[in-house]
Amino acid sequence: MTLDDLRVFVAVCRAGNLSAVARDLGRTQSAVSQHVKRLERETGVSLLERRPRGVVPTPAGAILRAAAADGLAGLDGALRRLRDLADGETGSIRIATGATTVRHFMADAVVAFRRRYPKVSLEFFTESSSRGCFDALGGGELDLAWVTLGAPVRGVEQRGVLELPWVLAVRAEDPLAGRARVDAAELRDLRPIRLPPNSTSAAHLDAACAELGVRFGSDTSVADWDTAFLLAELGVGRALVPALPGHTAPDGPLRLVPVPALRPLSVGWAVRRWDALAPLARAFAETVVDCCRGLAAGPEPAAGSLSPRTGPPPPGRSRA
Repeated sequence: MTLDDLRVFVAVCRAGNLSAVARDLGRTQSAVSQHVKRLERETGVSLLERRPRGVVPTPAGAILRAAAADGLAGLDGALRRLRDLADGETGSIRIATGATTVRHFMADAVVAFRRRYPKVSLEFFTESSSRGCFDALGGGELDLAWVTLGAPVRGVEQRGVLELPWVLAVRAEDPLAGRARVDAAELRDLRPIRLPPNSTSAAHLDAACAELGVRFGSDTSVADWDTAFLLAELGVGRALVPALPGHTAPDGPLRLVPVPALRPLSVGWAVRRWDALAPLARAFAETVVDCCRGLAAGPEPAAGSLSPRTGPPPPGRSRA
């Protein structure tokens, strides 16, 4: 049993497909299969169940995957920290994000961090959902993930950075466009553009609406928040979306009307263990927090825009 065997096995469990892992690793499917078979010989149990559309871990495989992922994650973190000590302020940081995360939450932080650490490589991996980010973290492939905070996830620590209030995005000529707010009772008459199905943000919105006794249907769904804003701007429908940092619309065709009755959506960092995070990765995480804090503490927003509220600070830091 080798570290390479375990790395390949964890990757197969995550992907659910031997050929996909072979492509990612630049190996043959037979070579990937041999890693799994070697583990099965040494453990004496079957680790994967073959299905028509791929493979899934058996109960025994799930036990090994969890233990291997935790061990590999700790080992990878230690190796990166050793490289940081040996190389000084060089190295790489691997970050999982959603499709629009960098634009809305990290643009200023990336510039500030690059000025401070010009030799450090920032590697961004786009995931389709927070669930995908959690899976990638659990596989030991990443340092940090920017996520919509949700239910606890085994082996992952979540830290809130911003609370995003909800807004109704409508065209300027919409009857609601000139309103100072939309009340809970008025939500019952809406059929808003649907947020990404099965996403944490959609689940949060459904729960927040349920608390108010609100249920509504939808004729249109999108893959990300920016597309919801765009469709609302095009007049396809109204979009009930989080107020994103720097996303203002006072002069264009779109208006953002606050919906204060809904619980804000929390976003922030997810890591395997904060106390084991490499110094450079921690420095980047804190740079993002500082820049987001600056966005939230900026000047009073113009009509039609909202500033997000900051959440709790990361460990080891306190509010000024």
